[in-house]
Amino acid sequence: MVQLIGRRLIQLVPTIIIISMLIFGLQQLLPGDPALVMAGEERDPEVIEQIRRQYRLDQPIPVQYFYWLKGVATGDLGESMRLKEPVARLVMQKLPVTLQLASMAMIIAILIGIPAGVVSAVKKDTVWDYLANILSLWGISTPNFWLGIMLIFLFTVKLGWLPASGYVSPFVDPAQSLKTTILPAFVLGNAIAGILMRHTRAAVLQAMNSDYVRTARAKGLLEGRVVLRHALRNALTPIITIGSLEFGTLLSGAVLTEQIFSIPGFGKLIVDAVFNRDYAVVQGVVLVTSATYILLNLVADIGYILVNPRLRTS
Repeated sequence: MVQLIGRRLIQLVPTIIIISMLIFGLQQLLPGDPALVMAGEERDPEVIEQIRRQYRLDQPIPVQYFYWLKGVATGDLGESMRLKEPVARLVMQKLPVTLQLASMAMIIAILIGIPAGVVSAVKKDTVWDYLANILSLWGISTPNFWLGIMLIFLFTVKLGWLPASGYVSPFVDPAQSLKTTILPAFVLGNAIAGILMRHTRAAVLQAMNSDYVRTARAKGLLEGRVVLRHALRNALTPIITIGSLEFGTLLSGAVLTEQIFSIPGFGKLIVDAVFNRDYAVVQGVVLVTSATYILLNLVADIGYILVNPRLRTS
């Protein structure tokens, strides 16, 4: 396992460099001039020229990339042109919000999707199988913005149990923080639960038809132990893959959901940055998100080994 982690970490460096080149290069294709946006309505030529010099916009693109990458290597992601704050500080302010929301959404998805998938596989072609498939189709096909509005109407307008929007840090008020994030977390987790259910069902069905499951049954083991210890454990590999990718997607920011519930996470940050041509913020957020995806793939590889001992010798 140590060798695996070492190889993945070595591969991480050139991967991040290639991704940074793509991020910086594609950023230049965005229409508009950030210097003109920052200069305001008057657009004084001297002010525009000063802005270009300050942010090295007057330099060739390779030179701009070199200075940006040099800063990234030291933890400096640049400065927001609009907010006049370090991008690293903005990322650290928004990351805990998005991390909390994504973690809650994944917990909800796992608690719903995996049990539903196991029940659907074990009770194949029964009413439980049909109900689980209906639940999965509901989660996959329901638009997040519609579900969010309906939940606000029910739990806020009609019942008055939960706030409609806003965010409170769990370090300030844990109970209020849970109230402000449970609805958006359920909206996000609902869709992922449907995906997890379908993959869990397919993986468990395949495992149930394998030789080691038939051998376990021949030994007289209880059906519950056969399903959980033998079938489900060997079916976890594709589930871990899907779960890690979906978690990475959540960490990149759920734009619509964050807008509906006024959650100040990555989604709102990057949307505002794109509209304001705030290149440094866009580059910083996308780079952090890309690095997160790579680290989650490493975590998934480690998870494969933990749940499937046969992979430890490969």
